[in-house]
Amino acid sequence: MDAVAAGSQGLRMSSFRENGATGTRDILTSPSCWQYAVLLNRFNYPFELEKDLHLKGYHSLFQGSLPYYPKSMKCYLSRTPHRMPSERHRIGNLKKYYLLNAASLLPVLALELRDGEKVLDLCAGPGGKSIALLQCAYPGYLHCNEHDGLRLRWLRETLESFIPQPLVNVIKVSELDGREMGDAQPETFDKVLVDAPCSNDRSWLFSSDSQNAACRISQRRNLPLLQIELLRSAIKALRPGGLLVYSTCTLSKAENQDVISEVLNSYSNIMPVDIKEMARTCSQDFTFAPTGQECGLLVIPDKGKAWGPMYVAKLKKSWTT
Repeated sequence: MDAVAAGSQGLRMSSFRENGATGTRDILTSPSCWQYAVLLNRFNYPFELEKDLHLKGYHSLFQGSLPYYPKSMKCYLSRTPHRMPSERHRIGNLKKYYLLNAASLLPVLALELRDGEKVLDLCAGPGGKSIALLQCAYPGYLHCNEHDGLRLRWLRETLESFIPQPLVNVIKVSELDGREMGDAQPETFDKVLVDAPCSNDRSWLFSSDSQNAACRISQRRNLPLLQIELLRSAIKALRPGGLLVYSTCTLSKAENQDVISEVLNSYSNIMPVDIKEMARTCSQDFTFAPTGQECGLLVIPDKGKAWGPMYVAKLKKSWTT
């Protein structure tokens, strides 16, 4: 069984097609179909670039009214698979924009970050969501943790490329095993993002080969336990009344809905937060598949909307246990 087949049991791929459009699998295996959103860096605001994007036919992401969308976040996308050139990392120079899968902004926005809050990005590498969080608000404290050594280096370089020095002073970068964070900093954070390690259908399908198939399938089987353990740690680190967002970039129900169901069934003080409104207000930019959960969304790649896969679930820690 290949990566998408293993990850999308129960999903009818034919239902993801509109008027004969390319299917989800075809998009995931065809980089020529991929789209890249342009997230502008408010700390080195590119006025001329913004004008140029408009001239090239880009439009602002989330033109509808989301329940939470800060004016400080500016992200542009094109309906066609156009890609801006990546900016090179230069010490002492802030980059003007970050290229990303637009669906990766949904977990960031679901956190509803406010100025002054204490925030944990538990699996932060390579740093795109940390950068996006900082486009939303000025946290009182942002803890970016990444256990993987290579992704940690990318994280440090990304923060250095986008964040001015005064703000760097409120950011801590660590390489702790995320499963230990809850014990290290119990009930510390107002908001926690768990962008969990996952089977990543986009990269795995594109790089798939029969020799590595058995290894990939074995990894997929082991991931849900790791994801649950990371969530348990995040719950410990979250203060009562705080919000937690869990996200992956896979279609796998075992890594998405089943992980969240397990957590909700295990904790009496963790409550689901309805985020259906987010899907309703940004359906013009994304295609969603049903999840069977009010607290969970699943973005699937579609022709002209080649974003995702991205699963997002939102939880709240109550004051009572």
